[in-house]
Amino acid sequence: MSANAIQAGLFVIVVALLVKPVGAYLEHVFERRHTFLDPLLLPAERLIHRLIGVDPKREMDWKRYSLAFGVFGMVNVVVLYFALRSQAWFPWFFPKVLTTPMTPDLAANTAVSFATTTTWQAYAGETTMSYFSQLLLAGQNFFAGAAGLAVGIAFIRGYARERTTTLGNFWSDLIRAILWVLLPTSILGSLMLIAQGVPMNFQPYTIAHTLEGATQTIAQGPVAALELIKNLGTNGGGFFNVNAAHPFENPTGLTNFLELLAIVVVPAALTHTFGRMVGRPRDGWVLFWTMTALFIAGLVACNLAESTMHPAFARDIVGGNMEGKEQRFGIAGSALAAEVTSNTSTGSYNAMDDSFQPLGVAVPLVNMLLGEIIYGGLGGGLYGMIFVALIALFIGGLMIGRTPDHLGKQIGPPEMKIVALYTLVAPVTMLSLTAIAVVTKPGLAGLTTNTGTHGFTEILFAYASCFANNGQTMASLNANNLFYNMTTIVAMLAGRYALAILALALAGRFASMSRRPPGPGTLASDTITFGILLAGTALLLGALSYLPALSLGPIVEHFSMHP
Repeated sequence: MSANAIQAGLFVIVVALLVKPVGAYLEHVFERRHTFLDPLLLPAERLIHRLIGVDPKREMDWKRYSLAFGVFGMVNVVVLYFALRSQAWFPWFFPKVLTTPMTPDLAANTAVSFATTTTWQAYAGETTMSYFSQLLLAGQNFFAGAAGLAVGIAFIRGYARERTTTLGNFWSDLIRAILWVLLPTSILGSLMLIAQGVPMNFQPYTIAHTLEGATQTIAQGPVAALELIKNLGTNGGGFFNVNAAHPFENPTGLTNFLELLAIVVVPAALTHTFGRMVGRPRDGWVLFWTMTALFIAGLVACNLAESTMHPAFARDIVGGNMEGKEQRFGIAGSALAAEVTSNTSTGSYNAMDDSFQPLGVAVPLVNMLLGEIIYGGLGGGLYGMIFVALIALFIGGLMIGRTPDHLGKQIGPPEMKIVALYTLVAPVTMLSLTAIAVVTKPGLAGLTTNTGTHGFTEILFAYASCFANNGQTMASLNANNLFYNMTTIVAMLAGRYALAILALALAGRFASMSRRPPGPGTLASDTITFGILLAGTALLLGALSYLPALSLGPIVEHFSMHP
């Protein structure tokens, strides 16, 4: 067995082993059952409730929950915008080093980016952000990640509850997500990263003298504080321009494994939380193993694509395509990171997507176009896959002439209208913005390095990444201009709030229903057969929506390399 297969297999095994305990812990946290952290955190929770005037027993319907979610996000955007615009007034600002101006459009783009967990970065962190700004962004990673997790839990409650209009209290769920889930794990993980050599200081950048007699500026700072939460919160924005490829962010193979594990563990465990909260653990396992099967398929495809060289160099270079990859990770570690980060709305790349083979970059692109339903972001990945499951059940119901249901909740015309809207938002947004970019001068002006099919892929990749709240980029696209800063904001807001509000609306309808017992025509959703149907439906929806666009980009580029 190759080292590549061992690494991938070990990763999947560790994730699978963590799903049950972490999923059970999440259920205990949000159902207010006892956890081992309660003696320490309950007093802090009560204090925060009193300070902000929150009564956790006063629950919200889906409209009020959506309003609270949206208001919280917009307040964060405004605060971040003014903080970034005025960062020169903050301490720890080094004007001789920070050379990129924080223009109004870049500040707005960055604020929306971090408030939506996208963390799309049209700037280089080490030459743009002061230490104080970096810490603000680290704090935003907690807020945005916790808000997404809260929405995911509220969606699960819609399935778990009967004959009610409420889904929980957003502010209480937000506080619990931070105190019980994100904060303790981030502290522990950051200490592990520091032990592996990740910097955590507030020292000025080091000026080093090279052997040639020149000087070199070595950036550093409170990297460890940002690194773990950017992954755990499925955010992804890096302290440095090259993100997790930088040795100060990700110095060893062990840190690479731990950071990728931090990205996946909570989204994957939410499938078990779902199964426990609705009283159907087998359904949760079917969701998890369906996601895992698709994950493995994408990982194999990316590895195979990157293990081959460009035909022009195939005779001279062995070992596959190492361009844009770190030697300490190799092809296997880079492909694993590309697959993990593109499936979980975490653009924390450790290799340059722009240097991948056409079919290699098609894998993360397809993952984002599908809506990151394979594990996905905190909360969003779970309800994204549930929406696909509802379409699969609807198709199955049409085959037998029966109104479908899922876990005892009937899927009628109002529910399917919400599902249809949810399914259409992504292709309409991403493809429309891509079309505008490729036919306008401002859009084409961003293609400063590559044009043709590769340039088209860069533009499609950018809008797919922003809509999926991922943040990865094919770096040769010049995105720091007014056109891309504004249009990517549209994609980020639509991907964050339109989908979440539709998910909460569906949860509200399900919560008001009575659970009906399964009948002879009920399509079981806890079987291998349903898992196959679910995976097939996801791929079919993706092909129908995006195959023409993919044909204009990576597919054509691949065949142009292999005439």
